[in-house]
Amino acid sequence: MFKSIALARRVRHSVAGVILAAAVVASCGSSTIPPSPANVPGNRDPDGVHVLFIGNSLTEANGLPEIVETLSRQGGGTPISTASVVFGGFSLEDHWNQGTAQRRIAEGGWSIVVLQQGPSSLPESQAALREWTARFDSVIRASGARTALYMVWPESSRREAFDAVSQSYARAAEDVTGMLFPVGEAWRAAWQRDPDMPLYGPDGFHPTVTASYLAALVIYQQISGRSPVGLPAWTQMPAARALLLQEAAQDANARFGRR
Repeated sequence: MFKSIALARRVRHSVAGVILAAAVVASCGSSTIPPSPANVPGNRDPDGVHVLFIGNSLTEANGLPEIVETLSRQGGGTPISTASVVFGGFSLEDHWNQGTAQRRIAEGGWSIVVLQQGPSSLPESQAALREWTARFDSVIRASGARTALYMVWPESSRREAFDAVSQSYARAAEDVTGMLFPVGEAWRAAWQRDPDMPLYGPDGFHPTVTASYLAALVIYQQISGRSPVGLPAWTQMPAARALLLQEAAQDANARFGRR
């Protein structure tokens, strides 16, 4: 379940977050997603962009890293390959204490390491997000990579927390002069265009496939520097919806992103 980072194992981020996350965490469990062939140590294309995602089920849901790879193939430019260390409900502090993430970073050969945890909207959680981002950044820099923050979103019952979530991740990115992937802001940009866009999954917290596609568009543009507008529609998604999401991602990146 998603922990309030600042209070570690003493309290939860919110009662709603615990209830909403339980079912998905139980199904996701914990895992280290195998790297694509290009991201096997010693086998990486020196001309490619190699991205390591460190997070929880918000990263794992719907195969987000793999969607980013697909968008890279569709959009051209420098190819992006990905690998992930994901554990259900983990905060960055949990990842640090568990150790797998540091070992993967230390393998080297990464271009970008993406950090993600829960909404981190509470004051104590914001302070802790910044603390553990800074700790990971020291390891990431030592490996020759850049740090990126994957900004998420609050539970559907706490939509008033969007501003706090956005500020929390933006400050953590600024602290380490890191990249910022403003996915939560892309959600709001999508809803401005279509208030009925289905982004929350059945539990009111985890993303739908539509939302994961939107997240991948944000991440793809920030990494590649290429506009996502005009990419082929995703799977069976109507072309009009895909274009709306592409424009929302571009808008959020222009207003809130850091490269």
